[in-house]
Amino acid sequence: METRDIEHYRHRLVELRLEHRDLDDVIAQLPVQGRYVDQMQLTRLKKRKLALKDAIAKIEDQLIPNI
Repeated sequence: METRDIEHYRHRLVELRLEHRDLDDVIAQLPVQGRYVDQMQLTRLKKRKLALKDAIAKIEDQLIPNI
């Protein structure tokens, strides 16, 4: 893997982790706000969070060299 590719993956990893953390905060705040929680919206947010987690794991696997 080229250095340029590695830097691209590292940058993408930072972006994905940030979005994952932001979604985590949004999901945690929904019930606290004291309003009705749209279950469909909550389900979509959780699915997106899981997709981000999978993408993060995939990139981490590519960045970690095989021993």
